[in-house]
Formats: sequence, C-alpha cells, structure tokens
Amino acid sequence: MSTLLHIDSSARTGGSISRQLTASFAQQWQAKNPGGKGVDRDLAANTLPHLSESMMGAYFTPADARSAEQADVIKQSDALVDELLAADTIVIGVPMYNFAPPSTLKAWIDHVFRAGRTFKYGETGPVGLVTGKKAVIILSRGGKYSEGPMEALDFQGKYLKSALGFIGITDVELVIAEGVSMGEEAAKQAVAGAEAKINATV
Repeated sequence: MSTLLHIDSSARTGGSISRQLTASFAQQWQAKNPGGKGVDRDLAANTLPHLSESMMGAYFTPADARSAEQADVIKQSDALVDELLAADTIVIGVPMYNFAPPSTLKAWIDHVFRAGRTFKYGETGPVGLVTGKKAVIILSRGGKYSEGPMEALDFQGKYLKSALGFIGITDVELVIAEGVSMGEEAAKQAVAGAEAKINATV
C-alpha cells in the first residue's frame, strides 16, 4: 500500500497558499492511489520542540544504553523518523518567512535527521538512508526569488532540496508559487502555474 506523508508548515490556516496547494496535491494523489494511505503532519497545529541538550544526548547514545529519561525524550523523534521511513511520497508545504522556511519545519528536520537512522557516515563521507522515495516541495513566497536580484536571498527551496538529498531523498520536485504579494492578478497566475505543475507531477 502506497503512503503519502503530507506536511504543512504555514503558520496560517485560512488564506495559506502553500496549504491550498498541498491539499490539491494530496487530493489528486489519493484519486490516483485509491487504496493508498495519507498521513497528515501539521507543524503549526502541533509544533515540535526545538533541539535541547538532553535530546542531543539521547540521539548520540546507543538505544540499549539510553536512560529512561533519554528514551522518553527521544520517543517523538523516533515516531517522526518511522513516519518518514514508512512514506513512499512526501509533499511539504513551505511558505517563505524572512527568506527561509518556517522554524517549525526546521524543527521537524532536526527531529528526523538522525545519524544511524536517516543517514550514516561511511568511508567516503555521509550516506543517506532514506531512499526510494519521491518528495514534492511546494513553495510559496510573496516576491520573486527564482531569478534576478533577489535570487541570492533564496534560502528556502535550495536548502530543502539539498537537505533532503543528504538523507537520500534525491527525487525532489520543486513547485513554486512566487510573487503572490505582488497584486491579485500576479497571485492568481502564480497559483495557476503551481496547480499546473502539480497536475503534471502527481
């Protein structure tokens, strides 16, 4: 059975373009995978704790050597890793906040990027362990960052594509709706272009 992991990170519920587009992707995916399972992860409604010293200590302690406290503090991270590993397709909705993804998504990354679980270090360097999956990253941003003078300030899509590649997810599609704060017509065109790419991607 195919599994879709649907992640939203926008702080907004109503009026969120990234949520609108991930919902469209999920709906089309479900139609094409009628027996498939959809798993929703809303990082704004259910925020994750940021890394702490105790969490870091638990990460780097072998499972059979962890204290009861360490086992408890790492429980949520383990569940998130299991959720990621069980998925065949991952769709992530990512608005741009101050040139980068929301901190809620960075917290998720800090929970699932785990040495020994999602990557390891080999003789030639790091090796991703999360393979055989497709990721679709749906980006929304008020300005235009794909080219021109603002391109140097894009720490959103490039970062996420590189980060996912690090853990072995190399089949990554970027769907971009940009310029959505540049007037009603510009926003309409940006969303229509993103919807067209979603239709071709699912």
